[in-house]
Amino acid sequence: MTQQELPSALKNIVESSQTPDALFSALLPAIGDFLQSDRCFLYLHNPQNNLGRVAFCWIRTPDVPTVYNEEWAAQPPTLVDDDPMFAAALRAKPSIFVEDVETAEPQVLNREFEQKYFGHRALIHAHIRQDGELWGILQPCIFGHPRIWTEYERGVINNLVDKITPFAVDYVKSAFD
Repeated sequence: MTQQELPSALKNIVESSQTPDALFSALLPAIGDFLQSDRCFLYLHNPQNNLGRVAFCWIRTPDVPTVYNEEWAAQPPTLVDDDPMFAAALRAKPSIFVEDVETAEPQVLNREFEQKYFGHRALIHAHIRQDGELWGILQPCIFGHPRIWTEYERGVINNLVDKITPFAVDYVKSAFD
């Protein structure tokens, strides 16, 4: 298996899912298993009106906090200033692999913001972009301890983001049709 190939469990889900709902509902637990993460959520973003929501969230155990938004909500006006990772996603920077929230550089993330709103210790901030616009962020994370993301895992996540981007765009567009 090369670095760019998806593990069969992820590949089968991507290839067999007919709708964004089916894809994301099946995919998040599979990503959690693949990365041995504690939580995996998908934030979806409408670049036309800066509305967003966490539409899908998987947690490994009930003691891990869920992140979920029933409704689409306006992006807080200070979000870009408060969250360097979100700002990077908007600027089309590569996905961010944080091994330890506690030791990450402040230009990468705002430790206080991450602790207050998410509580994780390690995370992947995978940017879902198309045509120069942000459509979503896939975020697997670990609680309680740092995590080194291997080159193989990084390659799989980057490949996976490419494959799910059309589904994320379709999901967002269909919500506003």
